[in-house]
Amino acid sequence: MKIVVLDGYTLNPGDLSWSDLQALGECIIHDRSAPEQIIPRACGAEIILTNKSVLSAESIDRLPRLKFISVLATGYNIVDVEVARRRGVPVSNVPTYGTESVAQMVFAHLLNLALNVAHHAGTVRGGRWVNSVDFCYWDAPLIELQGLTMGIVGFGKIGRATARLARAFGMNVIVYDVTMPSEMPEGCRMVELGDVFRESDIVSLHCPLTPQTENLVDAERLALMKPTAFLINTSRGPLIDEQALADALNNNRIAGAGMDVLSTEPPAKDNPLLGAKNCHITPHIAWATRAARERLLKVTIDNVAAFLSGRPQNVVNEVES
Repeated sequence: MKIVVLDGYTLNPGDLSWSDLQALGECIIHDRSAPEQIIPRACGAEIILTNKSVLSAESIDRLPRLKFISVLATGYNIVDVEVARRRGVPVSNVPTYGTESVAQMVFAHLLNLALNVAHHAGTVRGGRWVNSVDFCYWDAPLIELQGLTMGIVGFGKIGRATARLARAFGMNVIVYDVTMPSEMPEGCRMVELGDVFRESDIVSLHCPLTPQTENLVDAERLALMKPTAFLINTSRGPLIDEQALADALNNNRIAGAGMDVLSTEPPAKDNPLLGAKNCHITPHIAWATRAARERLLKVTIDNVAAFLSGRPQNVVNEVES
């Protein structure tokens, strides 16, 4: 079997090993593939691994030898899974590798917003503390998390992990999900979506990107939030109307935002959030701890091995056998 990795660099920039994948067949690994390189590189491959390189309907139709696609991520919207299904090509993903790492990033952003960690560390590096007449200083209110309310939109594995951390900080947790969980963890309460935005001191997004969730956070929902509230997104960038969020931040309608994802990545220079007031953006790294990437690579290799053994796993587009 010929295996082609279209864009392996972000998963493995050199600190992990491809050897177990290479043991499964002829393996060609590309760090990155521009759109015009996808077909020439994938031509002749029976197995394709992709992270963000798009496998559209047209691309899949132009790859007659293709038998299996493994996505190096949980989200698989970069693959036309329905066309693949009609072709009899199963598509697998890696569903839970980054749960704890992403939940950790939620609190990295939240603690930065609550305590202005990056700002104050910068002032010390700039020499302000050594010249201070006082033994301490702060430039904005420092916020204690205990007793605050975190609203979680989407209560899958990452939402639940985030709730556990929030409870450990002594926070109240309210939750919205399209389906009612079979059981709610202690200290968590299910509410309507509008109530999440009205009642929360922090809103954290953990839902998939679908036609129903695109621009879920728009001007109307932002207007429901407290002026002291924070918004955190470690899920999918297009969940947020970015211009509406920039307007809300710049006009002090909400207090701050922590974003690990944007609607287009890398962002355009004119993305309104890049210059928005108290908006802290990280470059889509919540998933990228070494521990999470090790799990991602292991499960991906297991996905390929399972397919080769005739028992594909983690399939997101069930095909007829």
